[in-house]
Amino acid sequence: MLEDQAALTKGHHSLFSAGALSAKLGPQGKHYVCGSIAAFTNIVVTFPIQKVLFRQQLHGVLATEAVRQLQRDGLRNLYRGLLPPLLQKSTTVAIMFGLYEDFSRVLLDRVGSSGVPELITRSFAAALAGTTEAILTPFERVQTLLQDHRHHGRFNNTAHTFRTLLSEYGVKECYRGLIPILLRNGPSNVLFFGLRGPIKEQLPEATSRFGHLVIDFVCGGVLGAGLGIMFYPLNVVKSRAQSQVGGAFQPCRQVLLTVWRERGGSLAKLFRGAHLNYHRSLLSWGIINATYELLLKLISEDEWRG
Repeated sequence: MLEDQAALTKGHHSLFSAGALSAKLGPQGKHYVCGSIAAFTNIVVTFPIQKVLFRQQLHGVLATEAVRQLQRDGLRNLYRGLLPPLLQKSTTVAIMFGLYEDFSRVLLDRVGSSGVPELITRSFAAALAGTTEAILTPFERVQTLLQDHRHHGRFNNTAHTFRTLLSEYGVKECYRGLIPILLRNGPSNVLFFGLRGPIKEQLPEATSRFGHLVIDFVCGGVLGAGLGIMFYPLNVVKSRAQSQVGGAFQPCRQVLLTVWRERGGSLAKLFRGAHLNYHRSLLSWGIINATYELLLKLISEDEWRG
């Protein structure tokens, strides 16, 4: 038993400590892991809210009606469709933070003393990271189908939905809704990473770990909520496009015009659900940013002590 304990605490540090984890991952790998864990935490907490929001985006109903739909579906179906966003978000947020750091490092090394402003270089790195995230569009596609009650009888679970789409329609069908995702991811990443620092500088200086946690939560939440409103119409287009199975792929503009006409040409109805999206994004990105920064600090502190 003592030998086992010694093996687990070589060098006076547990193999399960943040420092040991960082040593295994390398200086860049920690950004991927911290991002993934932060996203996992967020999805488990906010999934029911996301479901209400999805119903509003898809059907243009009020929040009360969306909640009633979920009540009719039953508690058993409340977390139906959880696996795709859990896999997708854990991976995309890992890519978002990890690739942003990697692309920034590589591009800054390449640019060197060429005179290109660092802001431009980092913005390009953020856009590249966001574009790369779109590779995982099939997870959003499957999530949409599993959350749409009109498809409950056709698709049983994540694996069954993937098999059905691939066998009956091919890989292309899994990427329905790719264009609005690309239009959303790149610009939103540029704004998120570009504004995160300046917003944090405007907030009171933290003097404790809890204070840092609150500041990071507020910073991430404010940014996420603002970007959520800004890109909300693109998410409406994505949800509508991805709720279709088979048939022609319609351009974003055509999908948006269809939704616009169905909702009586009302901007308020187009943005129906935006207030809930605002609060969900505030909570989600607050959790993600605060958890990510906390994990990074814990790893850095353990490295410093080591």
